[in-house]
Order: sequence, then C-alpha cells, then structure tokens
Amino acid sequence: MSITGRFVMLALAGLVPLVLFPAWSTVLYVAAGLVMVLVLDMFLAASPGKLGLERQQPGNVTLEGNADSVLTVTNATGRKLRAEVRDAWQPSAGAAHPVQPLVVPSGERRRMTVTLVPHRRGDLESPHVTIRSFGPLGVAARQRTRILPGQLRVLPPFHSKRHLPSKLRKLRELDGRAAVQIRGAGTEFDSLRDYVRGDDVRSIDWRATARRTSVVVRTWRPERDRRVIIVLDTSRTAAARIEDEPRLDTGMEAALLLAVLAERGGDRVDFLAYDRRLRARVDSSAKGNLLGQLVQAMAPLEAELIELDWQQIPGQVRTVSAHRSLVVLLTALDGGAPEEGLLPTVAQLARQHVVVVASVRDPLLAEMKEQRTTASQVFRAAAAERALLERAAVTVQLRQLGAEVVDAEPLEVPPLLADTYIRLKAAGRL
Repeated sequence: MSITGRFVMLALAGLVPLVLFPAWSTVLYVAAGLVMVLVLDMFLAASPGKLGLERQQPGNVTLEGNADSVLTVTNATGRKLRAEVRDAWQPSAGAAHPVQPLVVPSGERRRMTVTLVPHRRGDLESPHVTIRSFGPLGVAARQRTRILPGQLRVLPPFHSKRHLPSKLRKLRELDGRAAVQIRGAGTEFDSLRDYVRGDDVRSIDWRATARRTSVVVRTWRPERDRRVIIVLDTSRTAAARIEDEPRLDTGMEAALLLAVLAERGGDRVDFLAYDRRLRARVDSSAKGNLLGQLVQAMAPLEAELIELDWQQIPGQVRTVSAHRSLVVLLTALDGGAPEEGLLPTVAQLARQHVVVVASVRDPLLAEMKEQRTTASQVFRAAAAERALLERAAVTVQLRQLGAEVVDAEPLEVPPLLADTYIRLKAAGRL
C-alpha cells in the first residue's frame, strides 16, 4: 500500500474543522473519514496481482547501440487499471523512463516500451516489475512486485573493425606477390602460367608443357589452413583501466580484429579466455559465423581478481593443436614478476610454435615522464621512467626467446597486432 499527494492534501484539509471545532470528537470524525476514503480507494483499485504480464526480451545489442524492452500488461480484473509501472533494469542498462503511467480498461491490454542504452558490456538483467495500482480517487494505491526476468546481452563494440578493410587489402596483395612475383614462396599450388626467364626450372609442369606449345610453370602461394590460437588473459591484470577502458576490453578488440583477419586469410582460428580455468572457447571450425561466436563468448567475460596460472597455458594450447601454430598471448607485461610466469611459458611455447605477446601500455606513463616541473612531478616521472624501462627489458627478453612483441597504447594494439600477423605470413613463418 502507498499513499499519494492527494491524500496528504486531504489530510491537511481536515485540519480546518479541527480549528473551527476543537474537540476530540472532531478528531475522531476526521480520522475516520480519512481512513474510509483511503480504504475505499484501495478497494476500488485494480488488483496488481491479477494482471497478466508478458515481456518481449530485447535480445542482443552492441555497447553503443540501443534496444527496446517491451512489457505487455493485460487487465483481467473487472476494474479499470490506473497504474505506474516500473521495469527494474539495473542502472548500467541505461533505461530511459523506466517508470511510466499506464491506463488499461478492463479486459484490454497495453504495451509499455523502455529504451535501453547500455554503458557496460555483459549480461544485464531486470529481475522484476513493480506495479502501483491507484484507485479512482487517486489518494491511495495497491503495490506489488512481480517476478518477470528480463535479460539483455551487451556485445563488445568492435571499434577496430574500421582497420579491417586496409588489412585485408594488404593480405590480398601478399597472396598476389607470393603467387607471381616471389619465386619459391609457399608450397600450396595456385595456378599455371608461361615460363619467363629467371623462373626456377624445378617449377616447370612437364605434363602441362607437353599439352601446349610453350613451357608452363606452376605458381605457389603461402600455405592456408594454418592454426592461429588467441589466448586472452582474464586475470587481475586485465581489470586495470587504461584511458577509461579495462585492459580486458582492449584485448578483446585486438582479438576480434586478428581473428576475423586470419579467418579471411584462410587460417583456422581458436580463441581461449583463461586465468585459472577456461572462461570461454571459440573454434572457427564450428558451424556459424566466427565473429558472431566471438562476440557472444566475450560479452559476459569479466576480469577475475586472481593470478593467471601460467603453467597451464602450454597445456591449454596443446588441447587445441599439437602442431605448429601461431600462439598470440594477450596479457600484461607489468603484472608481477615476468621471470616467474610469462618468460618460462613463452620459452616453452616458442620451442614448437610461433609466439606473439601483445600488451597494452598506459599512455599516462609517457605523459608523466615528460612532466618535471614540481618535486612531486619529478618523482612521478622517475616512477614512469622505471616502469617503461622494465617493460623494455621484458620485451628484449621475450624477443631473445624468439617471440614477437606488440607493446603499444590502446588504440594502436589491434592494428599493430594485425600487421604482425601479416608480416609473419609474408615471411612464411606460419
């Protein structure tokens, strides 16, 4: 039960007879009248427990998109419904006007639409709907909360998609050069063409030459159907916010761009999200669109406040493929002691695979390094300088182990990682 402003105004109006006729009997009459009006109005209000509620689930939406949550209210009572309905979405769902007035005559139904503009990735929920049904006098209301679960999955925005056309052009140019201009590159047959001076005589196709009047050679292209294994670190270091975005989300952007590019390049892609247990896995050999599977798997991921179990990473990679693959580790270079986790793991993986370590560098370090006006700024600059030197030292050690390293600011990590993949493919290292 709840009362409205009208009841308060009615109670204030009841003070007038008390002033004019100050007596205990007047108090009793006024109080009894107020109670009667309150009870009568509540009795005449439609029962919120007898209403029919149906929710149309909003489905999926990208982080910067919007969706509509549609609630249908059916009045199965014999009274007219005058109500306020609250669709209880959590604050990060960005619900516009979640509380709306609704008037539904007896035996009819009405729809209530709430526009959602989420500002956080993941699974967002509305566990219940609250209905406040007012009587015809509008002085009191009957209120009830009804369980009616609603869920909205907010997918990663994939901002790095804008780099995809340029990277695909580079990949197609690479295939063209490998097939025609680069002698001896690749082992996968591409096409036949006429012999020109300088061609390797071992590439002559004698059967095709016998069928024609000119010498014909085979052309080759880089091998396809190679394995690209992307491992996303979801441990505590992924929770760090860099430029108002978690490191985990930047890793997702880089993983999405690389995965789509590698699939378009003819390679098989596997994605793992791991800390101490496997949080998500996607295999491009499965049925369905790879990008759709990836964003669905990444959407509910959150950084776990635990240390990454580095010793299990090689085993996780082996469960995906026992053959030589490109292994991409999206992790941090400044989380704990690298010599105890990252470096031994990379050394073990590099014996069989091509390893790329990609990490996000906070641009604030470069800014702090240059600001040395006051004493406090000098200390901060020294700390930033030390952090950058430590990252540089870890990078040198990783490269000595045979790994490629991409250490850049958030917006630069996805395109640089894609360029590294293209460069390795052009060099025939995949």
